[in-house]
Amino acid sequence: MKFVVAVHGTRGDVEPCAAVGLELLRRGHEVRMAAPPNMLGFVKSVGLNAVAYGPDSLAQLEEPLFRKFWTIRNPVSVLREGMEYATRGWAEMSATLTSLAKGADLIATGQTYQGVPANVAEYYDIPFAALHYFPHRPNGQLIPQLPSTLVRFGMTVGEWGYWRVTKKAEDAQRRELGLPRTSVSSARRIVERGSLEIQAYDELYFPGLATEWNERRPFVGALTLELPTDSDDEILSWIATSAPPIYFGFGSMRVESPAGTITMISEACAQLGERALISSGGVSDFDDVPHYDHVKVVGAVNHAATFPACRAFVHHGGPGTLAAGMKAGIPTLVLPIGAEQPIWAAQVKRLKVGVARRFSSITQESLVADLRTILAPEYVARAREIATQMTKTETSVTRTADLLELEVAARQAT
Repeated sequence: MKFVVAVHGTRGDVEPCAAVGLELLRRGHEVRMAAPPNMLGFVKSVGLNAVAYGPDSLAQLEEPLFRKFWTIRNPVSVLREGMEYATRGWAEMSATLTSLAKGADLIATGQTYQGVPANVAEYYDIPFAALHYFPHRPNGQLIPQLPSTLVRFGMTVGEWGYWRVTKKAEDAQRRELGLPRTSVSSARRIVERGSLEIQAYDELYFPGLATEWNERRPFVGALTLELPTDSDDEILSWIATSAPPIYFGFGSMRVESPAGTITMISEACAQLGERALISSGGVSDFDDVPHYDHVKVVGAVNHAATFPACRAFVHHGGPGTLAAGMKAGIPTLVLPIGAEQPIWAAQVKRLKVGVARRFSSITQESLVADLRTILAPEYVARAREIATQMTKTETSVTRTADLLELEVAARQAT
């Protein structure tokens, strides 16, 4: 079988797709991958080849629209600013993917820019599958529909907004591919076509959602490579010298003031008598920061190896980081910075495995209070309980590859 995996975003978006791509490659299939230019090195390092696909995803995180997404209240401003942001590189991505997908049996993608691969899959009349990292379709728990004046057109709030900001670019792509004009969003066409939408997170975050949805939206759990890093031995050796530390990391999110953040973390942990392990993720510049004996600052961290040796973890609310900590059975403090991170913060509070607070609003006093809360016995016990309900990584990857193979086999059998 020939699979094309086209994904855009940061490592949290790309790594799940790479994990599935590697499993398909291990099974003897042909795998062609497309990823943002800044992620090509990462993809190559794990054993896959990829072509450049779309704009630099880290540069996009630096733009004002992303950083103030949850504070914008004027819909006109959202549409105007979002149109260029959400469609940048659309035509080039379409051309790249159209060439890459020639002769393929299925196109799989991540959660962003889904319209591009969906149209290419329609052009070649092959199956399309999407990985979703949070509930991305209408449901009774999280994402409501629009008022009745628009429900008759089959749209939700998110679909309508996405359709409005991407319509011009998508219409141009469909004209270029010779596809018919459409009056509905790509999200709606994906649903109507019966495409496979794999939920790459555990159902326990949103109980009842699997029952509400159907088998075309199966839950597989978080997808990750659990890659070792050059610092693993050093980190675990440092941890072993004293009491387990509290982990602090913010994924691909850039921290505005690294020195100030480390000082705040250091003083908060000193007040509590705790140690701190801080990961820059290779994004924020933590090189020129104060040194503290009870604090260790590192680059990338192997969450699967490190988290079980920690007392708790503090992070931005990325689903991959959250899942790794939940599997390790340690409580968490979520400090969302942007995008869908507040959604995960809300689930952490609902599950009673931790607490949450906007990153922009934290102070040393609030950090001390929040850390004291999550280190309490009831949160520790609850985190250990939830860990037993999380899907194992190997099971998640295997299940996803199985689903993609079955999708192709079903098409070939017709």
